[in-house]
Amino acid sequence: MKHREIQARRQGHKLHSIMRWRPLTQMPPALIHALLSSEDEKFYQHAGFDLDTILYALKKDWELKRFAVGGSTLTQQLARTLFLSSDKNVLRKLKEAVITVWLEQTLSKRRILELYLNVVEWGRGIYGAEAAAQYHFHKPVHELTVDECVALVAILPSPRRWSPSSERAFMARRRTNILEEMRHEGYISKDSSTYENNDMD
Repeated sequence: MKHREIQARRQGHKLHSIMRWRPLTQMPPALIHALLSSEDEKFYQHAGFDLDTILYALKKDWELKRFAVGGSTLTQQLARTLFLSSDKNVLRKLKEAVITVWLEQTLSKRRILELYLNVVEWGRGIYGAEAAAQYHFHKPVHELTVDECVALVAILPSPRRWSPSSERAFMARRRTNILEEMRHEGYISKDSSTYENNDMD
């Protein structure tokens, strides 16, 4: 958030930010599982880094000759959000790795997840799932439907560019892919968005 405020000041305007904290117990399981299915399906298995995803991202970045493919876990994303800028360079990635190790050694997985859901950006100046739910769907986060949870998670790669209500083909594919992964993981039924699993893990 601080980095965004500094950016705004440099551009000559004030960033109006919204953040509302909610404990993990008040987050709908569908939102948590949509996030894990989309961003970090091995979250509870790794110690902060997903080697397979990192190697794939490095291969693609090498082929494209630029930082184009993300391979960050939720913990890495949290480290970047809390302590670093969004600049893509080797030094920042090294700092991110050190902070990621520290977060994993210091905090529980549930705490990391709770922090992530409350500080990640869900739109310009919108921080945290509660603020996102209120802004995009005009309701508290615990009242979100499965489809609304999926729509919110779908914008995370570019929350300032996309809207949960976007009907663009890319966003439609994102939502479909997340739902299919949730069905594959057994979180929702095969033929609908009926929720099957209320466990956090």
